Amino acid sequence: MLDSWRTKLNIFGKKKQKVFVGLSGGVDSAVSAALLVRAGYDVTGVFIRIALPGYACSAGEDKIQAMRVAAHLRIPFIEIDLSAEYGAQVFAHSLGEFKKGNTPNPDTLCNREIKFGAFYTFARARGADYVATGHYAQTKEGKLYASADQNKDQSYFLWMVKEDILKHTLFPVGGMQKPDVRALAQKFGLPNAARRDSQGLCFLGDIAMEDMLARELTPTQGDVLSASGEVVGTHDGAVLYTLGERHGFTLFPHTKETLPHFVIAKNIAKNTITVSTDRFPQHATKTVVELTETNWIGGAQPSVAQARFRYRQKRMPAEIAANKNNITLLEPHYVPAGQSLVLYTEEAGMLRCLGGGIVNKSELLS
Repeated sequence: MLDSWRTKLNIFGKKKQKVFVGLSGGVDSAVSAALLVRAGYDVTGVFIRIALPGYACSAGEDKIQAMRVAAHLRIPFIEIDLSAEYGAQVFAHSLGEFKKGNTPNPDTLCNREIKFGAFYTFARARGADYVATGHYAQTKEGKLYASADQNKDQSYFLWMVKEDILKHTLFPVGGMQKPDVRALAQKFGLPNAARRDSQGLCFLGDIAMEDMLARELTPTQGDVLSASGEVVGTHDGAVLYTLGERHGFTLFPHTKETLPHFVIAKNIAKNTITVSTDRFPQHATKTVVELTETNWIGGAQPSVAQARFRYRQKRMPAEIAANKNNITLLEPHYVPAGQSLVLYTEEAGMLRCLGGGIVNKSELLS
């Protein structure tokens, strides 16, 4: 297993290069650090502290776990506090987008601004040849690929990372299956080998997105409308819903007896959401999506690709316009503004992430 991993990263015979590993306290980053140590890199463990006022902070326990891993591996340990950067560039920005009625992806933004932004700059300024994390993804010569474990693949959340940064990034567990990572943690005797995976928002722990929005935006109850404008139920606040959602609102008794309903529109100013039993309009066959803040990885892009606008969503066929700002999905979808649309292509037996953009608007076409 170790030799296979080394071959994939082509690190046999490399000179001793310096790597700063983001140690989160979790198993994936710990195994990543252990693999790099065994591969002969000069490894430094770095704990990124994020603490926001009013939120239960797991940084204390996470730091202890990260320190224990560093001590076990006998590598230097550093802590950096990026709470201010996270608060301004990720948390406040995301809340502003939700208030507008958009559906941003805080985890994607966190990767660009924090892990491969402030942390990357910190590491490179201190002589690091590479940064490394426990993400399930793969990179080669600045190109980004999906991980070997399709169930854990996190390339969707990494599309915002610039190509020049990916050239100095390592994802040691990206070519492995999660059970094998757990097995290596046991084999290496890592002190956090049995620690469960974290859930919830990036750096905020187990808090659910809905709970965070309810706390920060203080939404109020509003009307659920049918496609014809009839009031058919109530909801907890329009800002809490995203297009395509089918849960979280209450329909009046006579409506409940029908088929499942999907959110097809929302009006933030009027605090209403519109639902329909049709997941897509019957006449629609495709969706044109206009992107902003695009980031393309790996040189020339193909004109056809596979796309998704939600994590783990089944990829769908898509066409990329010459301007790279307009993507045609060859399926009908209500695509939420603010969400990340990420493009992929098959390459040499692997799934390569081409990059993507933030959805500015979308239109369903026949």
